[in-house]
Amino acid sequence: MAKMAKTTAIRTGEASPPLLSRHVSQGPADSTLKFRLLHFWEARKNVKGGPGILLGIELLMIDAEGTLAQGFIGLNRRNQYEKELKRGSIYTLTNFYASNSKVMYHVADQRLVICISHASALSRDEEDDEGILTERFRVRSFSGIEANCDLRGDLHDVVGHLTLVDGQALHERPVLFTNDNAASRKVMVHLQLKDGPVMNVYLWDEAAESFRVKFDASASTPTVLLVTTVNPKRLGGKLCLNSMSSSRVFLDEEVDPSKEYLAWLATNPAVTSLVNPVEVVKAETLTIGEIAAFIKRQPPQVAYFDCIATIDDVKLGTEWYYIACKDYQTKLNRGPTTLLCPKCGNENATAENGGDEAEIEVPLPQCFIDAIGQTKKFRIKVAHYNFTSTRLSLTATKIVSAAELPPKNPPLKMLPGTEVENTELAEGSGGGASATEEEKKAKRTKRSG
Repeated sequence: MAKMAKTTAIRTGEASPPLLSRHVSQGPADSTLKFRLLHFWEARKNVKGGPGILLGIELLMIDAEGTLAQGFIGLNRRNQYEKELKRGSIYTLTNFYASNSKVMYHVADQRLVICISHASALSRDEEDDEGILTERFRVRSFSGIEANCDLRGDLHDVVGHLTLVDGQALHERPVLFTNDNAASRKVMVHLQLKDGPVMNVYLWDEAAESFRVKFDASASTPTVLLVTTVNPKRLGGKLCLNSMSSSRVFLDEEVDPSKEYLAWLATNPAVTSLVNPVEVVKAETLTIGEIAAFIKRQPPQVAYFDCIATIDDVKLGTEWYYIACKDYQTKLNRGPTTLLCPKCGNENATAENGGDEAEIEVPLPQCFIDAIGQTKKFRIKVAHYNFTSTRLSLTATKIVSAAELPPKNPPLKMLPGTEVENTELAEGSGGGASATEEEKKAKRTKRSG
């Protein structure tokens, strides 16, 4: 009789809440975990000259506290679970085994690996759980990446602005390899970090294919790239980043500073070295007047906007400069201590100047003159000095679209003292139609007067 009463009490008692990742201890557990599956990939043992030996499936999971954990499904249970795996879905796991993480290549905060055993029960929940983040990145600054170089330990994420793709400038809309050959297995991009130099990032296999598909599907040329779990290595003495089997790529609007992500940043003081995602999201298109209003009303910060504007004139009273390789007539990239040519790799490339310190007097490039009267979409950078300056002076860091575009709004009447600086006009303005000869002649007459 007593035994029956005990059984009844167990059946009618309330179920225990799911265990959080930080409460998991090494060894077998009959507890329940609830998590969102962010990513999964094949786990392989490297074999020289071959595709590697398949060991199973690795999982990247996130719980209700935003903690990332790594899971593993062995090869003998792959067929049982693989078809049920869906990125972004919520899962409940009962009965599992927690083992020590492998020594190399950590992709999660939790050092224990959640292994699915013969006693495990894994099921996908029908309803979503809004209390669990849909994504979380482990972005590190340049100094953090450099500190982990060649250690084969933690694999963090990197985010920055694209400058070159397979050696092609973005304003030329790069054409990527799609053939089934060795060249198509790799995509090499130049990524400008917020707090460091331009870095070579090598995307391999699935990461390269994902980049191609997303890049080609974008209506406008992507400018922001985030790559997860990159491996920092020195190649020829230069710090580079390589994608891994666990790597994922995100372009432009996918690098979304969602409320959940920003909230996580605000409550984690240990991640002060993370790149602020607000500074790398896809730029919003505003008019010059709207940008001026933003500067007037918002606190000092670094921000990027797109602005469709018409080039009315080119001032000759200020210095100009264009840093380029003499052999390839290509703009140089800024390295840690030198200026590098992206085409020939020359670390001793020289620069041409048109300012007071120039060795020779260089005339104003024809492309500047041809740009007069053209309407283009510019990438505008707003920096801290813009919020203290007494006049509105905007810096155009690049031409987003090389084709002529219709004005977004009627021409804005500029306030006295307003001017726009363009730092890449000499390089990027050749793709659009030239102003008419009458317009050029009128402008030259105006300047000569």
